[in-house]
Amino acid sequence: MQTIEVAGGDLFRVAASYLNDATQWIRIAQVNDLADPWLVGTVTLRIPDPDPAAGGGIAAQ
Repeated sequence: MQTIEVAGGDLFRVAASYLNDATQWIRIAQVNDLADPWLVGTVTLRIPDPDPAAGGGIAAQ
């Protein structure tokens, strides 16, 4: 797991850059206790290790 700092934007773009799959934004949201993919201001995020087998975009119920 790595930590990054981003200024605004969204988790879709972060997931595309760091996990090579924008639909895995939910994984980043879950490890950072975020419910919204939109980021406001400067945010420090923990990024999970890439997992090509992870499903995308839907939180487990």
